[in-house]
Amino acid sequence: MKYLVIAEKPSVSKSIAKVIGAYRQEDGYLEGGDCVVSWCLGHLAEYAAPEHYNERYENWRFEDLPILPAEWKLLVHNTKKPQFNVLRKLLRSKKFDYVVNACDAGREGEAIFRRVYALAGSKLPIKRLWISSMEDAAIQQGFENLRDGAAYDNLFAASECRAKADWLIGMNGTRAFTKKYGRKQTIGRVQTPTLAMLTERQTKIQNFVKEPYYKVELSGAGVVAASEQMAQEQDADTMQAACDGQCAVVGSIERKRVEKKPPKMYDLTTLQREANRYYGMTASQTLQALQELYEEKLVTYPRTDSQFVTEDMRTTVESLVLALDGQTVDVSCVINNSKVTDHHAILPTMQGAKCNKEKLSETKQKILSLIIWKLVQAVQPPFIYEDVLVTVCCQGRNFTAKYKDVLQPGYTAKSVPLVEPEKNKDASLPNDLEQGMVLPVVRAEKKQGFTSPPKVYTDVIFCERKEWIGIEERSSA
Repeated sequence: MKYLVIAEKPSVSKSIAKVIGAYRQEDGYLEGGDCVVSWCLGHLAEYAAPEHYNERYENWRFEDLPILPAEWKLLVHNTKKPQFNVLRKLLRSKKFDYVVNACDAGREGEAIFRRVYALAGSKLPIKRLWISSMEDAAIQQGFENLRDGAAYDNLFAASECRAKADWLIGMNGTRAFTKKYGRKQTIGRVQTPTLAMLTERQTKIQNFVKEPYYKVELSGAGVVAASEQMAQEQDADTMQAACDGQCAVVGSIERKRVEKKPPKMYDLTTLQREANRYYGMTASQTLQALQELYEEKLVTYPRTDSQFVTEDMRTTVESLVLALDGQTVDVSCVINNSKVTDHHAILPTMQGAKCNKEKLSETKQKILSLIIWKLVQAVQPPFIYEDVLVTVCCQGRNFTAKYKDVLQPGYTAKSVPLVEPEKNKDASLPNDLEQGMVLPVVRAEKKQGFTSPPKVYTDVIFCERKEWIGIEERSSA
């Protein structure tokens, strides 16, 4: 049997071709004894603009709205027509018994293939290659377990629903607002609510009026305790005058044991958020580096919303941790079949675990190091500590001090890669401090602060809210 394989990008096609034995380079594809591998150059086909449905839509008129296509038209961009012609010829060829959809294993990859398949008028049976790693072994295993293409009909339907919503809102909204306001107003399903969020936040920042507040800090015998915030400076002055140079008593020492589980492994959103936090990288920069690492077989599939792996990956994860950290650990905490849908959490591949990171670009070094760090962290013991709240009484007034006593550092012992370790801001409780202890002479100082405006939105915040506004970052083909 001879079969056709269509991937999303030339680089992926070459990796697949190497595994299944398609070495002969032809115009727009690679050929082997029983297979041909070609590629789509990303989105070859997009929904046509309104004027392709009716010439009258070339002129924007309010009375023509809404534009609601009865049948949706797909068009191939002029620059991509040569490759589409190659694919159409292959998809119509009678020498193939079936075609394998090897585009990225996700919603957009499904749409990329299905649109080309439909435009080509192909009748070939579809099989689906669904893999989370570009390693040779993963590709080989994927071809040994090809799935029926019909199993992904709903995934394609979801992609088309999203694309049509983008078109309907973008085409109609842009024309409606442009005609209403007399100048170009670009409207989008994602960009418009995003702009509204930015505008609302900026308005709050511009209209913010800072207000002062005051508190009094008491210090003595290694203890620093603070009063509650006060709106009136006079109240703080009175408290300072009453307590400065006086004795104080430790009223109470309350302890609360806290056990924090290790963090979950990365999905795309949490990786983008932390790459921004630690390295100042934007969401798109992170995704681009991640996509390149995936295509270089150093990490698993990037566009995932899961932070777990499945039970059948237990041995793989154990081997990865052993190779990365020299530990034999129980990885049960990162296994949850019910929380893995299309793809598991982002992991380094064994090739990525063993690679020389110094040969990578700085950006890719950082992203790969983060993924490795998070996997190692995720299988460590919990972080256990005691929150300690100390109340100090002076002249009938209460002051509080907070401490953190670490009982087990657990996963926090693994510091962020390529980032200077943060100094511990949480002081430990002085050893000799006891309830009822008298602090003979304390110093009282007035402190002034100001209320702060809302923070300007950053990629971190937008990564956190992606699910709400439906943002999906994709690298260019």
